[in-house]
Amino acid sequence: MKATEARERQAPLKEKYKSDPQSACVTFSVSGEVVPHELSIRIPTHVGELVSGLHPAAGGDGTEGCSGDMLLESLVGCAGVTFQAVSHAMGIKVRSARITAEGDMDFRGTLGVERETPVGITSIRLGFEIDCDADDEAIAKLLSLTERY
Repeated sequence: MKATEARERQAPLKEKYKSDPQSACVTFSVSGEVVPHELSIRIPTHVGELVSGLHPAAGGDGTEGCSGDMLLESLVGCAGVTFQAVSHAMGIKVRSARITAEGDMDFRGTLGVERETPVGITSIRLGFEIDCDADDEAIAKLLSLTERY
């Protein structure tokens, strides 16, 4: 979708959400089916079925998706679309951009090795590599607005 098309589609939505704030509230819903006798779950998506299982650090063999990776993939997807929308709105011509998400997890918590160790990802970092003509101040504003929205 082009930025101009997005603005055209969003204009009536913005008006509607101003006059009826409750109409802007959406509940996302995803469900999956556990795989009997396996440590995995099948999750239907709009691009096909995804199978999520154990990360190799928790005993998985690496052939199935890991929920931690999926969480970071979703974050990169959200940040990427927002980055594009904001850069278009600011008039910044981006030649290329790469967004990376990293998350730290200590598997001793998940595996119950140490009770005091937190379970799950405890720290997430987003990184941006951007090739554009904008100056440092404009890029800082672009990143700030990407994080905000």
